[in-house]
Amino acid sequence: MNGPLSVATIVVSLVLAVWYLVRCALDRAPIRADLLATAVLGGLVAVLAVVAVIGLFDGSRPAETATFAGYLITTVGFPPTAIVLARMEPTRWGNLILGIACLVLPVLVLRLQQIASVTGG
Repeated sequence: MNGPLSVATIVVSLVLAVWYLVRCALDRAPIRADLLATAVLGGLVAVLAVVAVIGLFDGSRPAETATFAGYLITTVGFPPTAIVLARMEPTRWGNLILGIACLVLPVLVLRLQQIASVTGG
């Protein structure tokens, strides 16, 4: 896993989480820019996933490849799912959905790093 890319993903996700949770507290519904920002975060996560998959072929495979793959699929699928759910809920709770998703993503990225750092032999 790429260190700077992981850190960038975590920081962007946490900044967006604060933004969405503040907008939820102010009783604001998600706007197009909120959904677009989450889509950009999803793109960043997709780049991270591609780098992680390429890293599997350099000889340093994680000890639990199936667990790593499961976390990777979940991490990639999380932002689009949050966007769909937020669009289905056009009230302040849509921003809460986006905020919670952005709080979960750093945990998933950190877990991917933990699993990737344990190599099988």
